[in-house]
Amino acid sequence: MSTHDHPHRSMGVPMPSFKRRTAAHAASAAARTHTARAYAFASLRLLMGAVFLWAFLDKAFGFGYATASGKGWVDGGSPTKGFLSGVAAGPMESTFHSWAGDAWADWLFMTGLLGIGIALVSGVALRLAAAAGTAMMILMWMAEWPPAKHLSDGSPSMSTNPVLEYHVIYAAALITLALASAGDALGAGARWVRLPFVRDHSWLR
Repeated sequence: MSTHDHPHRSMGVPMPSFKRRTAAHAASAAARTHTARAYAFASLRLLMGAVFLWAFLDKAFGFGYATASGKGWVDGGSPTKGFLSGVAAGPMESTFHSWAGDAWADWLFMTGLLGIGIALVSGVALRLAAAAGTAMMILMWMAEWPPAKHLSDGSPSMSTNPVLEYHVIYAAALITLALASAGDALGAGARWVRLPFVRDHSWLR
């Protein structure tokens, strides 16, 4: 009796593709990571927006926290007079004193707080908000002048860090949010960038 070698025949049952499954799993994991990152940035954006909006509201209406009740902007108080007149160190000390309470300084400061807060909460114009917010933080850093060990009257400044205090952290966070396009998740950023005038002027993104 002779034997014949027959070619291997498929049984008709498809075998699972581990490569395809691994690739799909990797893609799913990447998507989850991307989504988690987007929501983390969005959460930071909303928290930062709340900080700026609260500062505006407290200074505008005098809720009794940083601004005493009855001393708000709407009551005739100045949002900049107390802070700038209290500057006691740094190369711009006399300049800040001269600005304290000026109407232009009050309007610029309050408009900045409100505009940056709205931009962060809504997720639009984050580049503009980052630029304005960073400029504001630089000025406030210079007003507090953390590098000084002593104030102009000779008393200890009690500075906790000569460089990296909270204004620097806020500025870094604003720049990071703008670079990460953090307005797309939990915000109107994706719709904002599709507007024709925004597409034509990238600094508005």
